[in-house]
Amino acid sequence: MSNPPFPLAGRPAGLQAPPEAEPIRMRTLVLLRWVSIAGQLAAVIVARMMGIGFAVGPVLALIAAAIAVNLWQVLSPPRRTSARMAVVNLTFDVVQISALMALTGGLANPFALLVLAPVTVAATSLDARETVALGAATMALISTASLVALPLQDAAGRPLELAPILALGHWTALMIGVVFFAGYAHRVTVELQATSNALFATQMALAREQRLQHLGGVVAAAAHEMGTPLATIKLIAAELADELGDRPDLQADATALRDQAVRCAQILQSMGRAGKDDLHLRTAPLRTVLEDAAEPHAGRGPVVEIRAEGPDIRRDPAIIHALRNLIQNAVDFARARVVVESEWGEGWLCVTIRDDGPGYSPALLARIGDPYLTSKRTGPQRQEYEGMGLGLFIAKTLLERSGARLDFANGGPGAVVTVRWPLDRIAADARAPLGENPVQDA
Repeated sequence: MSNPPFPLAGRPAGLQAPPEAEPIRMRTLVLLRWVSIAGQLAAVIVARMMGIGFAVGPVLALIAAAIAVNLWQVLSPPRRTSARMAVVNLTFDVVQISALMALTGGLANPFALLVLAPVTVAATSLDARETVALGAATMALISTASLVALPLQDAAGRPLELAPILALGHWTALMIGVVFFAGYAHRVTVELQATSNALFATQMALAREQRLQHLGGVVAAAAHEMGTPLATIKLIAAELADELGDRPDLQADATALRDQAVRCAQILQSMGRAGKDDLHLRTAPLRTVLEDAAEPHAGRGPVVEIRAEGPDIRRDPAIIHALRNLIQNAVDFARARVVVESEWGEGWLCVTIRDDGPGYSPALLARIGDPYLTSKRTGPQRQEYEGMGLGLFIAKTLLERSGARLDFANGGPGAVVTVRWPLDRIAADARAPLGENPVQDA
């Protein structure tokens, strides 16, 4: 059971997309390469101390090339890293490490595993196409290095080689490692990015709700403050109209000015009343809040029945938005009825939303609340329904921020969502709204 409160583009209509970040900072690439260079130099020094023979000159030349590239990047003007630039840098690292591997025994080199590092970094910072390309290049370079490798020699000059069966096993392990590490890192990164984008959508939606609520307070305050100057304008205009009895043309203008001032006062009084209503509803009975959350879905087919009584609670836009998403999700899959119930006691408040639809599938139930969770279900309201899970993710995030704990279950039939708050986190405070606007006599 999934719920897309927003268009399938993945965010609310009219909300801007989250800002795109660099795939990976150049500073990070440079730092990782310095660590690699330090490790390579340490391995060369230790190998020479142990008397192991290898092509020292070419090895040091490759390390020097890496140092030169790093120094060039450090001294270059700072700039953002593009995906193409990141691919070029990581490809250089793969080539350099593979060449070192070929000069130092190939698969017999115990440090050959480090050739997996660049493709793993790529999987965490680049898209799938670029990661696959770099992974394929890594596998090709590993295979080439293993075929043309120069053998290491011990202190007595004897070659250090792996048995063919062990070499094949080591090569196979490296091939599997490229696929596994890159795939695992990319999957984790995609999920984290999805969570980040969904949180961004949540913040934007909540900010819009809060701006609308704050607008009511601004309107009420403006109407309250403008009542006095409008009353003054109306009084002066009335006096002018009385004194200009011998000037019918000017008296008509003064009368029109008075009438328009009265009209402005009536408009502002109406706006102020609406604004104060919003301020009053910063605190409201539980049933009123639930009715507000359910109201957009009242005429969509299934009956939404509210059997809720409870204390006055905070009329928080985040809580209403989250409950509205949960009710929408229930309406989307209900056959005929959605029931919203409440229960409360000493120190706690519980709201339960249940429907008579097919319920959650077992595979989906364990993953509810993950962003961009896609499922296809059929139901009376939406045939071939496809959602991204943003609605449930947003609802879960907003309610948990308000102190609630959510439980998702199947109620036989239908899905059941239970939201439970500590009462001190949801109970209304004692804030008072603005006073009544001045009454203007016509």
